[in-house]
Amino acid sequence: MQKPGKVYETRKVAEYLDKRKLTAQYKKAKKYLLAGSLLQVRFKQRQPKGSGIWYFRINLQFRALSVFDDSGNLIVFSIDNHQ
Repeated sequence: MQKPGKVYETRKVAEYLDKRKLTAQYKKAKKYLLAGSLLQVRFKQRQPKGSGIWYFRINLQFRALSVFDDSGNLIVFSIDNHQ
């Protein structure tokens, strides 16, 4: 499991977070992720293994789906309603 260098969001993700009032919770999860507390946000690779898609927990309901780019940065491309 690799630790991301930086975390970036697409514009669509930022709008989704603002619309659902999840920005503060997302920023807190992002802070934990960048600090290396991967278990705190349950940072895992999505099934099937090898797909290249990783996710981390924002709260009990929402997960952030992401991929690593060539330089080791994490790009969040979608927020998933886990319920």
